[in-house]
Amino acid sequence: MPLPIAAPDRRLGARVGAYLDTLTKPPGSLGRLERLAVDLAVMTGDPFPRVTPPGVLVFAADHGIADEGVSAFPREVTAQMVANFVAGGAAINVFARRIGARLEVIDVGVASEVAGEGVVDEKVRPGTANFARRDAMSRAEAEAAIEAGRRAAGRAVAAGCRCLIIGEMGIANTTASSAVLAVLTGEPVARLVGRGTGIDDVRLAHKRAVIEGAIVARAPDPGDPLGVLASLGGLEIAAMTGACLEAAARRVPLLVDGFIATLAALVACRREPDVRDYLVFGHRSREPGHDVALAALDAEPLLDLDLRLGEGTGAALAFPLLDAACRMLAEMATFADAGVAGGDRA
Repeated sequence: MPLPIAAPDRRLGARVGAYLDTLTKPPGSLGRLERLAVDLAVMTGDPFPRVTPPGVLVFAADHGIADEGVSAFPREVTAQMVANFVAGGAAINVFARRIGARLEVIDVGVASEVAGEGVVDEKVRPGTANFARRDAMSRAEAEAAIEAGRRAAGRAVAAGCRCLIIGEMGIANTTASSAVLAVLTGEPVARLVGRGTGIDDVRLAHKRAVIEGAIVARAPDPGDPLGVLASLGGLEIAAMTGACLEAAARRVPLLVDGFIATLAALVACRREPDVRDYLVFGHRSREPGHDVALAALDAEPLLDLDLRLGEGTGAALAFPLLDAACRMLAEMATFADAGVAGGDRA
């Protein structure tokens, strides 16, 4: 039975905000970092929250929609990149090492075998079906992938992680994410679909047409997020949804990566609206659908670096801001402690 999601303690947030104004700085002078510190306190229930060490969860799965030629890369690249994660050679490995993160790679649906040391086997099925032809997966399979994400988040918290970062790997997953987002928001596909792995104009037009046709053919109910996920989504998207749900239930801040991770966060919030109180958004990606997903969540990301890699990379780059916000609370002197005049104006 999943844990219930507790309502955040807003009174604690007010106390932390007042305490910030006693620190040796003009009130509000550290801007969004101060708001971030208050948010982290509210999420964790701790007036002096800590987010170290972080845990990075990278979920990998293949997509049958890749058969429609919507990506610049073949499906085999998913498994090859999983091997690269395990070998420590991907961008997320570099950034995770830099922030001292625990990194776990979870196979929830890679089409080929990737078993080996360093990969957690949670394979629900070997990739989704081609949702241009049939539902991507069954509702039971989508739920199973969500549960795999919950378990991954639970393992990270049990290992001592105080903040979770979600990332993904799956060729054609921007196609699946755009399709799900179009249904959940009612926005036209043309506004959402980007170049993903770097497709040209002809393939971009084809990608849009494939998604539009699939939405008509599958006709999912926008009020049924699990059904939308099963019809058009991906196993790694479902797993990230589960990680969001579990992090919120455990009062652990979850740092969301780019477009695909944000879409998973939106699905989680459509299932359990209280999840939103436990999310921090790491960056704004170059994928056009990301702005729409962020707006649907009333989210303001911390960074804007023109990234579009995925893997959790943008969130890992943003993590030091969360750590800085916590250290500001714990380590800065108050006016009274430092003997600095002006604290009475705070």
